[in-house]
Amino acid sequence: MSFMLDDVGLTHGNGFVALSHIHLSATQGESIALIGPSGAGKTSLLNTLGTSHLPTAGHMQVLGHAASAQSSASTLKVLRSRIGTVHQSAPIPMRQRVVTAVLAGKLGQWPLWKALASLAYPQDLPGARDALARVQLEDKLFARCDQLSGGQLQRVGIARVLYQQAELILADEPVSALDPALSQATVQLLVQEAAARNATLVASLHAVDLALGHFARIVGIRDGRVAFDLPVAQVTDTLLQALYANADGSAVALPTLHNLPSTPSDEPSAATPIQVIACR
Repeated sequence: MSFMLDDVGLTHGNGFVALSHIHLSATQGESIALIGPSGAGKTSLLNTLGTSHLPTAGHMQVLGHAASAQSSASTLKVLRSRIGTVHQSAPIPMRQRVVTAVLAGKLGQWPLWKALASLAYPQDLPGARDALARVQLEDKLFARCDQLSGGQLQRVGIARVLYQQAELILADEPVSALDPALSQATVQLLVQEAAARNATLVASLHAVDLALGHFARIVGIRDGRVAFDLPVAQVTDTLLQALYANADGSAVALPTLHNLPSTPSDEPSAATPIQVIACR
């Protein structure tokens, strides 16, 4: 079992209920797409799985460990080193070199001396270069992050998780700053990376067609709850319309790669798609 959430709830300190009565589990190696309207709770669910938020109700196990407010700091630190998160806006210091940002994927696994040494001189240049090559950014190895576009920064964040070789990969809108061709190739890369290493992948995606085209299991989230959890073949237009309907029940156009609002990124159109290579 990769993770199990049993009646999990998450209420923030201001009283806002982000998640309620979540029942969700995955076996190791599954790939799951989370879909639903903005504000539905997808990011909160990913943050809870990644233990940056801990449940305020119910029980959660991740990678064989109970994760709760009672868990020790050392237990959570080790657990987090086994979880890789791709953020919508990668939390990368802008003055940092790309190689350092990628190698940061293993800071939780390295001894302290190696982590500190890598800040002065990168400890694994071949590993960082290989991860960047897989997202077509090998020429940016020594560039500063403030010289990159928004889409390139997203791909640096993905390269960091590829380098980390996490057992559980959580991706929160990992392609929001990429054009449609790069979005397709990048999601395919994440799915194939997870399959090659028997890692579990949970990805939150705005574009419904992207989720349906690459994932075998789809979880719909609305109002902080699981609306449905089904194999992709059983996800009907009726279910999707209900998931995205306005508060008054009126229908809306489903978000797809081609009708999402554009995100400023400077990302060029993909003449050469990302190379999908099984990890070594």
